[in-house]
Amino acid sequence: MGEDSADAVRVTFLPRQGDFMSGSRSSRGGAMHRAIELAGMAGYRTAPNPMVGAVVVRDGDVVGEGFHQRAGGPHAEVVALEQAGERALGADLYVTLEPCPTTGRTGPCTERILAAGVRRVHAALLDPNPRVNGQGVARLREAGVEVVVGEAAAEARDLIRFYSTWVTTGRPYVTLKLATSLDGKVATAGGESRWITGRVARRAAHQLRSDHDSVMVGVGTVLADDPSLTARHRPDSRQPIRVVVDSHLRTPPSARVLTQTSGRTWIATLDQHPGPLEGAELIPLPAHEGRVSLEALLDELGRRQVTSLLVEGGPTVAGEVAARRLANRVVVFIAPLVLGGSQALSAIGGKGARTLSEAWRLRWARVDAVGSDLLLEAEV
Repeated sequence: MGEDSADAVRVTFLPRQGDFMSGSRSSRGGAMHRAIELAGMAGYRTAPNPMVGAVVVRDGDVVGEGFHQRAGGPHAEVVALEQAGERALGADLYVTLEPCPTTGRTGPCTERILAAGVRRVHAALLDPNPRVNGQGVARLREAGVEVVVGEAAAEARDLIRFYSTWVTTGRPYVTLKLATSLDGKVATAGGESRWITGRVARRAAHQLRSDHDSVMVGVGTVLADDPSLTARHRPDSRQPIRVVVDSHLRTPPSARVLTQTSGRTWIATLDQHPGPLEGAELIPLPAHEGRVSLEALLDELGRRQVTSLLVEGGPTVAGEVAARRLANRVVVFIAPLVLGGSQALSAIGGKGARTLSEAWRLRWARVDAVGSDLLLEAEV
């Protein structure tokens, strides 16, 4: 089997997915981890809602389980309780996020839990949403339901990192993705960049696109590479919103980002360029040093309920994101190639740090092999 076989993928950006099962499975100790597994089956299709899983356990047996599949659909607790039916009476409910006490597109989950007669609720996390935080737990406790908070909290927190950032800051969670040679180059001195990384790494990069609500590049990448910016690792891939930072509207009408039939394209441009461009919605924004303000763009994306943004731009956009400390994590695919040359493009452009004390310091989160390449992930 070749090194770039799909079987060589050893990186999973989503929680590991299992089959949706019900019936007489144990156990009390594994119920929360099963709930986390269920939550991950949503594949981030719940945005702007968080991914949530739930399991109902009675007398040591799983009698109901479910997960939130899409915004506007039934919440995980409701799905699990409906599956459990009368067996929910006196049972334990394991849920990856605090049940909501508010009415949105669906009714409050706390009232469904009380109506079902659940004896005890195990919530991995409190909801970070200021409108909910702690209120769901308080409602259940006031009604006499025992509530335990904190089991598998770290795993549950990873599930909702996009949602958590959005509801607490008003901006999407930003992932800066790079694909480089071993010496940090993204193109040769002659401008050749396809392909530095192998097929398996590119497939993993498409999974990253599908995980995020939106993917962003600068107009320089559109002009140089004419990317589609679609997720193509599976036929049913969720397509991110394509965002192009184009201060002076240089995107050509023939660009692939404008001719794609799947997904939407938004072009962030300066206020003085409000004219139409077929195939895209223009987002006029204020300037920062003569270019679109990325802070203003993130604020606008947040207002549009975009909870996550994957930045795939070239050195200019990557340099701006790094200089302004706008990313929550950096994901780098590194190929075992050395391009060399002072004229070869580096992954991060801009002025860069003048001293080590000015460097953008991150924390290692993950190292993995992806086919013939290496994946490094660091968090802010």
